[in-house]
Amino acid sequence: MMKTAVGWHVELEFQEDDEHTRAAALVRLPDGSEVRSHGRASRHRTDSNQPRVGEEIAGARALNELAMELLSKAHEEIDQASGRTSQPIHI
Repeated sequence: MMKTAVGWHVELEFQEDDEHTRAAALVRLPDGSEVRSHGRASRHRTDSNQPRVGEEIAGARALNELAMELLSKAHEEIDQASGRTSQPIHI
């Protein structure tokens, strides 16, 4: 049986104007470190103004970048602990 050892909370914050949405993502890890990332979305001038869609796209891009940052961080920690260069971690 698996039990929860730790939980992470990811924060997303958005800034928008009529054509652009910017997302900032942040996760605070149990070791006290923070990983941050950003994502953007732009509305084509012929598209209707749908702020939620811009948030979803910019948020997804920020979370994707956050995932890559976490994979890089884990890869570096594996190398430091093992004293060797390991194969990169891919999604």
